[in-house]
Amino acid sequence: MALVNQLSLFIDVVQQGSFTKAAALHDMDNSSLSKQIKKLESELGVQLLNRSTRSFSLTPAGEEILEQAHSIVGTLNHVQSIADSYHAQPKGRIRITAPYHVGRNHLRPVITQFMATYPDVEIELLLDDKRSDIISDHFDVAFRLGRLDDSSLIAKKIANIRPVLLASHSFIERYGEPKTPEELAKLPAVIYSNRSIMVDTMRLGETPQANVATSYKMTGNCRVNDTEVLLEAVSDGLGYAWVATSNINTNIETMQLQPLLTDHLLCNHELALYALYPHRKQTALVREFIAAVQAYIGTPPIWEQHIPDFDRLYKARS
Repeated sequence: MALVNQLSLFIDVVQQGSFTKAAALHDMDNSSLSKQIKKLESELGVQLLNRSTRSFSLTPAGEEILEQAHSIVGTLNHVQSIADSYHAQPKGRIRITAPYHVGRNHLRPVITQFMATYPDVEIELLLDDKRSDIISDHFDVAFRLGRLDDSSLIAKKIANIRPVLLASHSFIERYGEPKTPEELAKLPAVIYSNRSIMVDTMRLGETPQANVATSYKMTGNCRVNDTEVLLEAVSDGLGYAWVATSNINTNIETMQLQPLLTDHLLCNHELALYALYPHRKQTALVREFIAAVQAYIGTPPIWEQHIPDFDRLYKARS
């Protein structure tokens, strides 16, 4: 198995593009990792990497061996994962990534119950609003908002996510309740903004299809990159907001919030929560965890329960 472990380290060095990053994945120091790669080269009798002071490149032999190493290590890991997931008492390790609010609000309670039910299961959860590379970072499953755009992954839809327009009672007392999108667009908004996403446009229409919707630009002096802070700012009366319902984890009435323009249809661009996983990670343990998440969120999803009578709001007109 020493050879397999060394091949796995070799794969990680190449995928991470750095001995430092690969060493961090395995909680090793650089010198120990470098020694393992040199041992691998010695055992195989070929040089795998051309090293310089600051970088490295694959040798022709390294390129061919890397391709086979992926197959060998992937197969053995998959065999072990299958075996672990079929024990009488499930055990094994699940490495998960998700956006912050999904992890905090919807995965944390599932993980607590899952580990109480299966005490031999190990779970590692990494929360990051940036999209990690599921395969190169060795994740078993990723929970993401949006449609699948990688054919090397399997996607399972957990639940649809509808939007809602929210404002505080104090905001409505100050500005009045707008009756049309045009009126609302003139009022100050709290805008979600991070490095890759800017939610500063409302899309409303007669049908769910975005291509027949009308866009309305939102303006405001308050921009935040955290959904909890955004909802608190709305609750404080700083502005209204276009919010994905999956961000709401408490009854909006307790936050002194109410929905706006509820007789209009809000277009959600087919937004949904998905579980994504590589083909080789489709083990019984991963499937059971995904099923536990889906059962917890439910149908309609748990976040819609925080908005009274939401099933009757924002319906398409006949």
